[in-house]
Amino acid sequence: MQLVYLVAVMAVVTYLIRMIPFTFFSRKIKSVFFRSFLHYIPYAVLSAMTVPAIFYSTGNMAAAAVGTAVAVILAYFNAPLIVVALAAAVSSYAAGLFF
Repeated sequence: MQLVYLVAVMAVVTYLIRMIPFTFFSRKIKSVFFRSFLHYIPYAVLSAMTVPAIFYSTGNMAAAAVGTAVAVILAYFNAPLIVVALAAAVSSYAAGLFF
């Protein structure tokens, strides 16, 4: 029964997070600055969650930095996502063997 309560609380919290902006912003936002600010929030949140996880996922910061560098370089040259992910993982693993 506790599981049902926990799921209900999580559902309410998730609903509130998505409902509150609709209640405060009933009209279209006309401020260019505020619209551009809101446009970049998902990217900032994703980066804030991902970047620390990248560097602390391995026991070696140097290996993580090598994997990150490989991923950034491949992504810059528009490589497919699976190629970027696999190359970053393999290069991080290989760098971990040497460091």
